[in-house]
Amino acid sequence: SQQVRGMATLKMISIRLKSVKNIQKITQSMKMVSAAKYTKAERELKLARPYGIGAQEFYKKAEVKDEEGEKGQLIIAVSSDRGLCGAVHSSIGRIVKTDIAANPNTKVVIVGDKVRNILQRLYAKNIAMVVTEVGRKPAVFGDAALVAQSIINSGIEFSKGKILFNAFRTVVSFRTTEMPLYSQNAVANASKLPVYDSLDSDVIQSYTEFSLASLLFYSMKEYATSEQSSRMTAMDNASKNAGEMIDKLTMTFNRTRQAVITRELIEIISGAAALETKN
Repeated sequence: SQQVRGMATLKMISIRLKSVKNIQKITQSMKMVSAAKYTKAERELKLARPYGIGAQEFYKKAEVKDEEGEKGQLIIAVSSDRGLCGAVHSSIGRIVKTDIAANPNTKVVIVGDKVRNILQRLYAKNIAMVVTEVGRKPAVFGDAALVAQSIINSGIEFSKGKILFNAFRTVVSFRTTEMPLYSQNAVANASKLPVYDSLDSDVIQSYTEFSLASLLFYSMKEYATSEQSSRMTAMDNASKNAGEMIDKLTMTFNRTRQAVITRELIEIISGAAALETKN
């Protein structure tokens, strides 16, 4: 009975050891892929930053303020469809939950499927739009323009808005950041807007649409870089943890096998001694 239990334990440990080794191969491969994607994303982020910084500077110089009224709040939460990247998605979802609790009249536009999964159960009525198929390929300005056009065509009215995303800091850290978002009426009523010449309603509308696309493009690039760096770090930690687990399982396997062999030798020796005594 003990021998059968020992062999069963050896088989279970062997199966577990094999599965952990396979998981380690997967995490190491994902780390290498994320490292390559991170290098490309960081290079593209440097080219995308002027889009977001330029749009924000215009709002600051013109002293654009939130529109008065009770039209509600609009939050554009930027995420992706892919996981295994640490707390990148949950940090966005946590802030959105806090804002909805503080202001129930909040509409959320979600870029990416992960944050939708976080908000779907409790705040489904606050979700105005979800954009999926994000994060599989590097974002281009055309993708941001399509998202911006969809938001404008949806007719969502708001007096206060912001874009939530994770801004890249270093390879091992990111910062959840928000950028103010203004409606066309808020831009048109800015106090220092007359400083700029030839700004009629068509020009303001065109710039509002372009600035929304620019801010989305910038935030998507920041988020992509943060996501790849976080995934690279997470997969590196997972590979190290798998290595430690492999060492422990190997030691347990060797000890169990040695115990089974020792038990079998004792049984053989005891049986031989019993036969000699009988004879």
